[in-house]
Amino acid sequence: MSGHVSSDHVSSPGVSGRGVSGRSFESTRRRLTPKQAETVDRLCAAAVDVLREEDFAGLTVRTVAARAGVGPATAYTYFSSKEHLVAEVFWRRLSQSPRPDTDGHDRTGRVVAVLRDIALLLADEPGLSGAVTNALLGSDPDVEHLRVRIGLEIRERLEDALGGNADPDVLETLELLYAGALLRAGMGYGSYADLADRLERSATMILE
Repeated sequence: MSGHVSSDHVSSPGVSGRGVSGRSFESTRRRLTPKQAETVDRLCAAAVDVLREEDFAGLTVRTVAARAGVGPATAYTYFSSKEHLVAEVFWRRLSQSPRPDTDGHDRTGRVVAVLRDIALLLADEPGLSGAVTNALLGSDPDVEHLRVRIGLEIRERLEDALGGNADPDVLETLELLYAGALLRAGMGYGSYADLADRLERSATMILE
């Protein structure tokens, strides 16, 4: 089964009862009807449920499909691998999360708020957080596609926080800081709350 991501991955906006935007479905591999979009919703929710009981090694698309009440063959029409599925869950969390209120903050305060907000997206889901780190390191073409989208979203948020004419070297350093911190947290070196605190201290050192 090919994991190729074509350019026509667009779904109907507002198709999910959970309020998932059309943007969240752009990473899937086919145009979605409302019924199909609801199936993808169920699979993503089921993946989070399974990861509350199993680590990433124990996660399978078949297990998730069974939890969602979906046939395995159907699940594989949407997700080429468990890495693809978990990466999609993280992409949805990130893309749907409101940006932090940074009114009244200086540049450092805005950047810190953005980094803390992203880091804490997974703080309450330790099973999911470890799975995300593993999934985003995958070589599945669908994961690569999502990795690019996630990176662009984080870059855009950091650019906005830095203000106009952001120094490219500073921006890249902050991106590397977050990527490295995500990897460390996923490997079990501290909680995501610890990660958020470490990001705040490190970003402040870089910017000030």
